[in-house]
Amino acid sequence: QVQLVESGGGLVQPGGSLRLSCAAPGSITTIYTMGWYRQAPGKQRELVAHITRGGAANYADSVKGRFTISRDNAKNAVVLAMNSLKPDDTAVYYCNAVVNRGGTRADYWGLGAQVTVSS
Repeated sequence: QVQLVESGGGLVQPGGSLRLSCAAPGSITTIYTMGWYRQAPGKQRELVAHITRGGAANYADSVKGRFTISRDNAKNAVVLAMNSLKPDDTAVYYCNAVVNRGGTRADYWGLGAQVTVSS
């Protein structure tokens, strides 16, 4: 089972910033999109942002203007820079990669990184 490796997250005060990083194994040669989802207690998992191999990014309305996603194709890595954080951003953040596996598309996930925004 391929696992994405996440780092970052933690506890921050409202208005603060955090950075999440994620890397897929170098053995994966074709990654279509990479992105981040989040799940708050009692809520469904939702898309935060994702980015294509060509660099086109898409954001949830709730994070537009505050979060920035970037990608390094050579390193199979994606970064989510989060600014002006709000308590509503508190959730477990999951890295996602849509890859080519044996000619078909497959989803790989990280184990999740806790982000807590609280004073």
